[in-house]
Amino acid sequence: MAMSAPGAVAADTTPPSWFGPRGQQPGGRAPDEDPWYDTFPWWGLIVALIIGWMGFLVLFSEKYADAWDRIIPGIWLTLEATMWSFAIACAIGLVAGLARVSRSVVARNVSRTYVEFIRGIPILVLIFTVALVVVPEAADALGRDNSITPKWRAIIALALIYGGYIAEVFRGGIQSIPRGQMEAGRSLGLSRGQTMRMIILPQAMRAIIPPLGNDFIAILKDSSLLSVLGILEVTQRARQYASGSFKFRESYLVLSFIYLTLTVVLSLLLAMLEKRMTRDRQGER
Repeated sequence: MAMSAPGAVAADTTPPSWFGPRGQQPGGRAPDEDPWYDTFPWWGLIVALIIGWMGFLVLFSEKYADAWDRIIPGIWLTLEATMWSFAIACAIGLVAGLARVSRSVVARNVSRTYVEFIRGIPILVLIFTVALVVVPEAADALGRDNSITPKWRAIIALALIYGGYIAEVFRGGIQSIPRGQMEAGRSLGLSRGQTMRMIILPQAMRAIIPPLGNDFIAILKDSSLLSVLGILEVTQRARQYASGSFKFRESYLVLSFIYLTLTVVLSLLLAMLEKRMTRDRQGER
């Protein structure tokens, strides 16, 4: 074996790399910034083009315009059902979420049973069960003689379903706060309930609000399932128009256009809210 002379520098036998170590360009130069096409939101452009194409059809095609006129009146019922369901679900979810972190064994197990029951059954089956079984039985037990309208049966069903999912959102947000915050509140003489209300929940809302926004969008989309109960929201109106006119393409493209527009707008608003809430974390003013 050949021996190298003392003080000699060993030759570099590493094969040359075109980009150099860690992505450097030839000659040791630092890599340039990512090209614009690598960071450009192409998905947004594609979605905007699809919405624009659908809107063009509605504006300039008589067939699509007629389908639009027949379907769009149901948008108000869709939005009403979504907002009422979300509000009631938030109230249910807050109570169930607090019960999940409660010291009471009974409260924890009742809340866990409710959440697992909701998560273990398909939404469509739950809608039928709650609207056609649970609500009528509860109305009879309260002496209301089954006087609850189909619209409110549907709203209650959707609220009870999403109350289980929102309960987990509240539980996760509360448990994301260090235990020291509870101990600090108790050391100030506050009760456990006062500490939860005045210290824990305000801090937890930063982690809770973004998932709540996602659940609101999910409720909006799942409100289409209320059509199985005969509720005249946009999906049911589209089904009726398609079955009566046999214009399935026009009916369901217009319906898709409505839901896509609503969800994209809500997603953008939610993204703006998240950016505003995390501005202080990013060092912005």
